[in-house]
Amino acid sequence: MTRPPFSENRSMSILNKAKAGGYAVPGMCCYNIESIIATVKAAEAAKSPAMVLLFPWAIEYAGDSLVKAAADAAHSASVPVSLHLDHCQTPELVRRAADIPDGFDSIMCDMSHYEKEENLRLTAELVDYCHARDIAAEAEPGRIEGGEDGVAETADLEGVLTTPEQAEEFVATGIDMLAPAFGNVHGEYGPRGIQLEYGRLQSINEAVGDRVRLVLHGADPFDLDIFRKCMAGGVTKVNINKGMNNHYAQVQEEMRGKPLTSVIEAGTLAMQKAIEQYMHWLGSAGKA
Repeated sequence: MTRPPFSENRSMSILNKAKAGGYAVPGMCCYNIESIIATVKAAEAAKSPAMVLLFPWAIEYAGDSLVKAAADAAHSASVPVSLHLDHCQTPELVRRAADIPDGFDSIMCDMSHYEKEENLRLTAELVDYCHARDIAAEAEPGRIEGGEDGVAETADLEGVLTTPEQAEEFVATGIDMLAPAFGNVHGEYGPRGIQLEYGRLQSINEAVGDRVRLVLHGADPFDLDIFRKCMAGGVTKVNINKGMNNHYAQVQEEMRGKPLTSVIEAGTLAMQKAIEQYMHWLGSAGKA
């Protein structure tokens, strides 16, 4: 399906409606066709918008094939579903991904492993490249601590919390989505547990929330109360990884030795049900 002009960008249309409606949309981190199908089926069942998220690993592993399959599934859905590339961490790969015909609706140009000035310079260049192809762009001011499967470049680097001033600098690059670091962590939170700075998130929202959509990373262990506080701070996109994929792994373990088709179908259904729960928690169910 042909990518629409930027004024009708699928990702931004979904998130702008979420902003206006006071809810958030789940961005599901998908590694295989089962999770992609589960996301689309959940969106259709819950009558919710959704975003399918791939990592650069999908391109490194399968070339354009998984991207094209994901785009077909997302863009053929009966409800709004967009395709987003998360944590694309080299300029070369951002450009390669943006050049896939009618593929991604949005790309996270994650240059957070560079020092701030270089991060800003590269982000501005890549935002222009994406916008020229009617693709929306996300960036990460500061640096969200930790790493996750399929994301390598920042795993060993110290987290740097985002300030409203930094957020302003990144908005000036032309980004459409901003992923603030306010105590959220990729992967495991460790012994200290979840310690989010909601005041920091609110100050960032007050500074730039009228111009960009705010994205929450590191949300896997969060409960309904935390999600509500983050949405009150302006978050409209919530990235979910293990909260979906662990259900598939559990089914694989429980059904070891069973026919592969039945394992795939059961795993897909388990992920779908988990996604639907997030849609109800985030308030996007019934909004499509």
